[in-house]
Amino acid sequence: MPKEARPRPKLEGVASAERVLTILTAFQRGDDALELTELARRTELVKSTIMRLCISLEKFGLIERLDDGRYRLGVEAARIGSVYQQSFALEERVVPVLERLAAESMETASFYIRRGNQRLCLFRADSPYPLRMNVRPGDMRPMDQSAIAQVLAVFGDRADPQGAPELPLHTSGVTDPHVASLAMPVFGAGRRLIGALALSGPSSRLTTEQAGILAPRLREAAERLSAELGAQV
Repeated sequence: MPKEARPRPKLEGVASAERVLTILTAFQRGDDALELTELARRTELVKSTIMRLCISLEKFGLIERLDDGRYRLGVEAARIGSVYQQSFALEERVVPVLERLAAESMETASFYIRRGNQRLCLFRADSPYPLRMNVRPGDMRPMDQSAIAQVLAVFGDRADPQGAPELPLHTSGVTDPHVASLAMPVFGAGRRLIGALALSGPSSRLTTEQAGILAPRLREAAERLSAELGAQV
């Protein structure tokens, strides 16, 4: 006889987390900053609870408390929103390119954007090899001298800066002594930098010689993607 399906456990959210989200979602389009009284009215939480929760939100940059005591959404909330908007628009264009690059090169293909003094892995397609990079979409990495970071830094202000490195740019052992990467800029309308298209793998595998073999493939993929995003290439 077939086994009876076990009932799924009833899961409940964490009350404190729900109260935090209640505060964040109280802000509406057109709001600048809200007084504590208005937040209490919208959330139906007592003022002391709101103030205590906002301290935690301030630590993560999600809420800012102004000198006059009002609250507004912080820069981290803006970052999350911009990541969502950009990823939503880019995903259908970028992900198929990454999947094709990973299948053809046998290395991990990824797409990075710059966020201040860090770079954010927005999308990724894994190498079929078990030995590969462990960076996941949403992870932040430093703006160091790696190929990906250099592309984002050099082409962030100007599409064709003077003294730009030869592309694709290959580096090895910068962020991690065992990792190498090969990167190309991807542009949108007006030759504005959108992000960096990259191949990454173990430095023992993604050698200078192998990077030279893969370079034309990565260059072609980046130029084609740039054209699809509105750049004149």
